[in-house]
Amino acid sequence: MRASGPPAIPISEQPFYPELLAAAARWSDAPLGQVVGESPRETLLNFYAVMARVANELELATRNPQQDPGLFWSPAARQRIDTAQQLFELAVQALDASTFPESVRDDMADEAAMQLKEVLDYVFTHSTVPITIPDSVGLKTLNNQRSQASQNWTLADTAITLTSEASGQEGRTGFVFSAGTVSQVGRMYREINDKPAIQQPFATPDLYSDYIYTPGYLAAPKWYLRLPDNARRILETAIDGQTLLQICAALVILLLYGWMVLTIVRRLFYTYRYWKNNENEKTSLHAWHQDNMAWYRVLLVLPILPLTRLSEIAIDDYVNFTGAPLVVVTYLFFICYFVASSFFYFFLFEALGRSISEWLVRLRGGGSGTDLQLRRVSNLVMPVCRVLGGLVATVLIYRLLIVLGLPSTTVLAFSAVPGLAIGLGASKLLGNLFAGLSIQTDRPLRVGEFCRIGDNLGYVTKIGLRSLELQTLESRVTIPNAIADEETIVNYSRRSPNSAATPMQSLNVRITIEQKLSPEQVDDLLQLVRRHVAGSADLLEPLVSIEQNQTDELTLICFAMVTLHDWSSYLRVREALLMRLQQLVEQVRLSTITLGVSYDTTAKQLQQLPDLIRSVVNSEPLMELQSCRFMTIGAFSYDIVLRLHGGHASFAAFKNAIHQLNQALLIALAAAQIEIPFPTQLQLQRDA
Repeated sequence: MRASGPPAIPISEQPFYPELLAAAARWSDAPLGQVVGESPRETLLNFYAVMARVANELELATRNPQQDPGLFWSPAARQRIDTAQQLFELAVQALDASTFPESVRDDMADEAAMQLKEVLDYVFTHSTVPITIPDSVGLKTLNNQRSQASQNWTLADTAITLTSEASGQEGRTGFVFSAGTVSQVGRMYREINDKPAIQQPFATPDLYSDYIYTPGYLAAPKWYLRLPDNARRILETAIDGQTLLQICAALVILLLYGWMVLTIVRRLFYTYRYWKNNENEKTSLHAWHQDNMAWYRVLLVLPILPLTRLSEIAIDDYVNFTGAPLVVVTYLFFICYFVASSFFYFFLFEALGRSISEWLVRLRGGGSGTDLQLRRVSNLVMPVCRVLGGLVATVLIYRLLIVLGLPSTTVLAFSAVPGLAIGLGASKLLGNLFAGLSIQTDRPLRVGEFCRIGDNLGYVTKIGLRSLELQTLESRVTIPNAIADEETIVNYSRRSPNSAATPMQSLNVRITIEQKLSPEQVDDLLQLVRRHVAGSADLLEPLVSIEQNQTDELTLICFAMVTLHDWSSYLRVREALLMRLQQLVEQVRLSTITLGVSYDTTAKQLQQLPDLIRSVVNSEPLMELQSCRFMTIGAFSYDIVLRLHGGHASFAAFKNAIHQLNQALLIALAAAQIEIPFPTQLQLQRDA
């Protein structure tokens, strides 16, 4: 902050400080509550108080390692560390870490929680204005002041946002720190890391640095803290965000892990080389020994799974790698784990197939010498087992790509390749698969879009590799991809450049106006319709126009975009718009009144008539007289044409106003002794 700027407000003078003290007291009495609250204030203060207590418990547990006998922490210190770990896990639940890949989500969320705590320390101690954190009532009041209601609240002058619409809540309710906040907290921490800390009761200036520069998960091991200060300074020499001790320990673990895995892989390759060297031995025992070799391969691959998991835990929780190096190492271990799992299940199904084949042969009375019978049974059993093993391996690789952070749509496109290879013998299935791949690549349709495929009109609910589903008004239609690819596809939806945005679809309403309208009435109608669609929250980017068909009838056209993805909502909006347009057409027709007065009306009365009518119209609320003209001399009256404009909220209110206006006009004309004549007809008869 600038020295010439206003002074920072101490946290003890902030409006939320009394509630922060109350929250800290609650967590001191009941340490197993819930950090996620029903309002931004509750979640933010709970998180801040809990993280402060986490740091305090760790400080009290590890303060005097020299006075604590033994190599491990005493029961009292261990209890404090466990309490801190429980509280920390509750605090991490207040972060939406869904933007992180699943493989490193927990680790990145832990780091983000500590960084966020120190960022909040800086914000709360350097703010020059009072910080008001809304509760549920305050958020509702804030939404009333917004142009569009939102379940998000952002801490002033920061990128810290709390939301109740987090994608990572998985059915839970309450406000959490948004995914955008969690993804940017590292950048915010780097901006304030070199700023001097201000002492206050809840500040934890060394929480994150103590976490990343020492081994162990939250609390460093006691043997490490009891090392001489000079030795610790050497071991904690920072190299690209990691200490010298962490780098050396991680390298030792990785080298041991790599050596063991390479040894297992060499033995696995040797089994194939051994089998190839001995396949010329045409003995009857050769085929019967294949199951032994298959199970041997299963046992060879099996140790890689726990070995990979133990190595990953050692580097993550004990060596305590953090940041980008942790992400790289975690990715490496996850790749090794899932690849080893794929081979393990493939070998397992192959071994099961070999054993089942032998068991079936023996069940049918065969012995070890019936090599031909065993091969015949294996030719039936092994393809099925290998396909099952391949499917399981494919699923595991698919899962690997997901946990590494690849989008599910991209992974789905990759997973279509094995299916295409399997379907080479089925022409229709192959055609549907290729058409599905074309639809996935060109993307003429997406789920949730409103379109017409041939004669079918509806919402796309599913796009698969073989077919797609269209929810029409009457039923759900399944269309093979090959047929959909050959049909003319009319997509009524408009896509946003942001692929995550909700797609919009078009809504087109046309009304034929049968009665004749004057140019002024047409202009009034267009203004009323445009005013209505502009004020509708459901209609986006509205367009209103009018055209004349070959029979000289006018057609009112109203086009808009809507974000509706089911038939009930679509029909509701369309019906409401259609009904309102019909009302506006009728309102325009009723807004033009032709008033006929008797031929006995004097010239003076005719001159006074416009003022009389204007005074009557002005007496009606929300009614405005646009024009009053003496237009025609009719067959039995002088015709006065009135053009009105009503600003009523509903059509019923407008009709009531017309009713009141007609009654007032009759009373006013009677008081002015101006008559409205009856239609008359004069018949002349001539004598013969």
